[in-house]
Amino acid sequence: MSNGYDVIFIGAGPAGYVGAIRSAQLGMQVAVVDNFVFKDGKPALGGTCLNVGCIPSKALLDSSEQYHKVTEHLSAHGITARGVELNVEQMIARKDKVVKDLTGGIRQLFKANKIEWIHGHGKLVDNREVEVTNADGTTERYTAGSVVLAPGSCSIEIGSAPLDGDKIINSDQALDLTAVPPRLGVIGAGVIGLEMGSVWSRLGSEVVLLEAQDELLGPVDRQVVRTAQKAFKDQGLDIRLGCRVTGTEIGSGAEAAVTVNYEDKKGEQQLTVDKLIVAVGRRPNTDNLVSGDVDLLLDERGFINVDEHCRTNLPDVYAIGDVVRGPMLAHKGQEEGVMVAERIAGKAGHVNYETIPWVIYTDPEIAWVGRTEAQLKAAGVPFNIGTFPFAATGRARAMDHSTGMVKLLAHAESDRLLGAHIIGPQASELIAEAVVTMEFAGSAEDLARTMHAHPTLSEAVREAALAVGKRALHKAN
Repeated sequence: MSNGYDVIFIGAGPAGYVGAIRSAQLGMQVAVVDNFVFKDGKPALGGTCLNVGCIPSKALLDSSEQYHKVTEHLSAHGITARGVELNVEQMIARKDKVVKDLTGGIRQLFKANKIEWIHGHGKLVDNREVEVTNADGTTERYTAGSVVLAPGSCSIEIGSAPLDGDKIINSDQALDLTAVPPRLGVIGAGVIGLEMGSVWSRLGSEVVLLEAQDELLGPVDRQVVRTAQKAFKDQGLDIRLGCRVTGTEIGSGAEAAVTVNYEDKKGEQQLTVDKLIVAVGRRPNTDNLVSGDVDLLLDERGFINVDEHCRTNLPDVYAIGDVVRGPMLAHKGQEEGVMVAERIAGKAGHVNYETIPWVIYTDPEIAWVGRTEAQLKAAGVPFNIGTFPFAATGRARAMDHSTGMVKLLAHAESDRLLGAHIIGPQASELIAEAVVTMEFAGSAEDLARTMHAHPTLSEAVREAALAVGKRALHKAN
C-alpha cells in the first residue's frame, strides 16, 4: 500500500492529464494511472485523443489535403505539378511522429510538475483506494484524498459488422492503412465517419458512407448541413441515409472484398468494398473501472452519474471527460479536469456547458457553439438571424476557399448571442470568436462594432453580426 497522494487520476487522456497538471500547479501531490500502449509496444500518455483519435486524424487530414491540393487545385493558380507520387507509408510515419512528439511533451510536463505516472490498469476498489494491475498481472494499491475517474471512451462495435482487424476495421485501425483502398465503405456518417471518409477520398478511394439516420449530422444547423451535403457530393463522397446494416461477409484470399448487406427505404441492398470502417460512435470505458462492491452510480448506457461539478455519488470521487454526460470532446474533458482540480483545492472551479464549441474537420470545416435555429424555435425564444457567405469575402476568394457561410443567432430583444454556426475555411479557428463573445454574455452588436482586419476570413463573422441588424456592408440585406 502506497500513501501520500492528494489526488489520483485514472486515465491520462486530455481530461486526466490536464486535470493532473492543474492539480500539481495548485500544490497537490498527484499520480496518474493509465495503461495505454502505442503500436510500437511502448507506454504512452495522451489517451485516445493524442494516440489514435484527434491528433493523428488531423495529421492525416492535413496530409491528404496537401496531396489533393497538388493533384486537383494548383492549376487554377498557374502551377503545374508533374510526377506527383503518393507514399502512404511515409504519410503514416509522419502522423506517428506528430503523435510521439506530443505524447513525449506530456511526459515532460509530468516530469516538470512532479506528477507520478503509474502504468497499468486502474480500478477503484474502495473509497479513495485504487488498485493497479501491472503488465505482468501483479497488483498494487494506492490511496489518495480524492480520486478522479477519467478513463475515456472506445469505439462501439456492432454485431452486423464484426471487426477482423484487416478487412473490417474501426476508426483507430483506419489511421494505419498503408495503401489506398480502391473502394472504401464507412458505416456511420457522423463526425468520425466523415473525417475518415474525407482522408481516403482525397487520396483516391471511392468512398461510400452508410448512415442509419434519415438526416445527416442531426445536431448541426440544417442550413449548414445543406451546404455541407452539396460540398461532400461535389467531392465524390457517396453518403446514403436511412441505411441499416444487417450483415457483412468477407470473401476468401488476400484480395477478397467485403460484402455489406443493408436495408433502406427501397428494401434490401448490397455494397461491395475493399475495406470497411465501422464508425458508429463511442461508448464510455467504464467496464472493470470499479470493483463489484463499490456502489458507483452509472446510467443504463454505462455513463457515470455526476453533478454539475463532476462529483459522483461517492465521497471525494469525481468523474470527467467521455465517461460523463455531455459531448465526447477533448476540450470539454480538459475544462472538467481543471474544474475538478480547482474544486478539490477549495477554489471555485466552473465549466460553462452552454459554450462548448464543436468542430468537424472536413472540407469545408464545420463548427458551431450554442443553440441552433430549430432549438430556439422549439423553446419559443425570439431571435434574429444574421448570415454572411465566404464568397463575399476577399480573403476567401483569394484563397480559392469560398464555399460556406457564417450564421449568427441573437436574442430578438436583448441581442445577446445565442448561437453561431460556421461552415467554411478555418471554421475551427473562427468559432472561438463567437465562444468568447458568448462567455462574456456579449451581443451581436458587440461583434458588429469590433474592428476586424482586412482582408481576413474573420470579416465574415463581423458581417454576419452586422446582418443580424440588417446592415451588412458587403451583401444585400
